[in-house]
Amino acid sequence: MTGRDRLHDYATRLAGRLPAPTVRIRLTLLYAALSTVSGGALVLAMTWYVYHDIYGPLPRDIAPARLDPDHDRIIGITDQVRDAAASHLLHDSLKLVLVLAAVSALAGWWVAGRTLRRLTAITDAARRASETTLHERLNLPGPADELKELGDTFDEMLERLDAAFATQRRFVANASHELRTPLAVTRTAVEVTLAKPAVTDTQWRAMAEDVARSTARAQHLIDGLLTLARSEQAPDPADEDDLADLAAEALDQSAAPARIRSLTVTSDLTPAPVRGNVALLGRAVANLLENAVRHNTPGGAVHVATRVAPPWAELTVENDGHHLDPVAVPLLFEPFHRGPHTRATADPDHGSGAGLGLSIVRAVAAAHGGCVQARARPGGGLSVTLRLPLPTPETAPVHPR
Repeated sequence: MTGRDRLHDYATRLAGRLPAPTVRIRLTLLYAALSTVSGGALVLAMTWYVYHDIYGPLPRDIAPARLDPDHDRIIGITDQVRDAAASHLLHDSLKLVLVLAAVSALAGWWVAGRTLRRLTAITDAARRASETTLHERLNLPGPADELKELGDTFDEMLERLDAAFATQRRFVANASHELRTPLAVTRTAVEVTLAKPAVTDTQWRAMAEDVARSTARAQHLIDGLLTLARSEQAPDPADEDDLADLAAEALDQSAAPARIRSLTVTSDLTPAPVRGNVALLGRAVANLLENAVRHNTPGGAVHVATRVAPPWAELTVENDGHHLDPVAVPLLFEPFHRGPHTRATADPDHGSGAGLGLSIVRAVAAAHGGCVQARARPGGGLSVTLRLPLPTPETAPVHPR
């Protein structure tokens, strides 16, 4: 191995041991380099002008008209003085440049530290962030610059994460409670029956019916949870359909329960094309109709309408019912929220009754780029409008030839 190779190998190992330069070090070096280069350029320019002025010829208006006998000796002494002055000027200037470089490095280190202090606060907050510290906020001080904007954006992200974790914890708690109820009913029915010294066929049959109802309720709850999970994902595959056709199918499915409750069902279905997962869209429309029937008053009315309101295809379902507080209407879209005038039902013919219907509708609408809005009707009941984007040429499917 040659000396050059050994030197290269030593330099490589030394570079591997040195820590990576931080942003503060790089900014400090940048400030010092800029100050040194600009100071050196200034010194060189001043030295050149000084040399030009002291070594240049005398102007005609001050040049002597008659030469002195000692002219040559005086000129020699003058040249020595000028050379010494120029040399001292250059040396002193170079010393000032070195001092300027050192001062610039110190000033750059201090300025970089103050500039990056807020960025360090953001980094520390991100490192501390966990499920139990998401409530903390930076509230970054300082001028309204890019770092302030970054800190505010980080606070907004923490707020969204905090809300998402709180929603998840509430969802898990509610789901656990809802699943515990049918399991508790099943266990109680079995234990009560087994505790009897002599069980008749009628009692066995009654226990089996209780277990069947509880199992059906748990199954419908699980199906609703799975549908909600699927609804929050991007729709795949995406097919063309019409809200009017989906509403007509949902009306047919809800016809029998509506007749049982003596409801008057009217519709105004005009073409409203949409694109997305037809199964999820059909589930969302069916949920709206089921809610309109289930939470209606006996002898009430249900009205279903579809229309095109660019850039949306809209479905509106209105139903009679109890008076609702307009402030509490948005809560109906939260999972397991059934409203003040409803309760869970174990009847599978009328849905799971777990309060997932409107949550699924909202998730389906969001997954398809749409939205859903609800408002309390003045005479009682609810009006829900589902809006989905109209198909565009860009979203049209490409059929292979």
